[in-house]
Amino acid sequence: MVTLVVGDEELLAERAVGAVVAAAKARDAGAEVHDLVGSKVETGELTRLTSPSLFGDTSVVVIRSAQDLSKDVIAEVVGYAKAPADDTVLVLVHPGGVKGKALIDGIKKTRADVVTVTKLTKPAERLEFIRGEIRRAGRTITGDAAQALLDAVGNDLRELAAACGQLAFDTEGKSIDLDAVSRYHKGRAEVSGFTVADAAVEGRLADALEQLRWALSTGVASVLLVSALARSLRSLAKVGGAGRNVQPAQLGMAPWQINNAKRQLRGWGPEGLSAALRAVAIADEQVKGGGADPAYALEHAVQTIVASRNGT
Repeated sequence: MVTLVVGDEELLAERAVGAVVAAAKARDAGAEVHDLVGSKVETGELTRLTSPSLFGDTSVVVIRSAQDLSKDVIAEVVGYAKAPADDTVLVLVHPGGVKGKALIDGIKKTRADVVTVTKLTKPAERLEFIRGEIRRAGRTITGDAAQALLDAVGNDLRELAAACGQLAFDTEGKSIDLDAVSRYHKGRAEVSGFTVADAAVEGRLADALEQLRWALSTGVASVLLVSALARSLRSLAKVGGAGRNVQPAQLGMAPWQINNAKRQLRGWGPEGLSAALRAVAIADEQVKGGGADPAYALEHAVQTIVASRNGT
């Protein structure tokens, strides 16, 4: 089985890859995943990884940034795709464009599955994305509520997905209406939870507090801010605790997320991360009704995160 994922929408590309890998693991729980970067794939490597296993195990080979494959490797990949092995799943990720186009053209002439994940540039496409995210959670959303959510959160699909997930988790009933969205987003959110989280984990206290206060003043829900802080810290802990040769698919993260976490890990240690995660857990309880002042709880959490950053 060969799948070509083409397009420059990172979130959708990562989901497409994840779906193929998950399907392979569902068929064979012992499937071994090889997560490669195009520029580092050498001639003959694909042949080696797709050779039949003595034990009959499934092999999953993911090649990201496939536009960076050399001409010789492209020829090897296209040749393989014409007659793929039964016990191997090959996934190629290409952003589109001219570079490496020979790979796209060659793969499309085979029987490979092609998944297109281009940027969502039209408002109607983003609204459909929101509706799709809510459906994934087993819910529906009214048209005016979807528009209000898009107006409040903006065009970034990662932030839209997080907002949809939070709404679906924290609201009741089959359908999410305008009132539910308004309770979380009272106006356009110029600052997102991820902006605050990035500043906090990088130790920029003044920026983090300023952006936190602005986010709260423009209607970003406290629960979304806590969620962003928790997600960033969990990513640091996950990457920090992983081995040097761990593959992105094993962590359930995109390569760019891992690279970002590695950069932000500088100055962090296990004890500091533990302290920061405890502070966020306390803030989460307080903003969900356990405390009198959610804004104070969030500011205290941000201060603790920054203070914990130089822990060992």
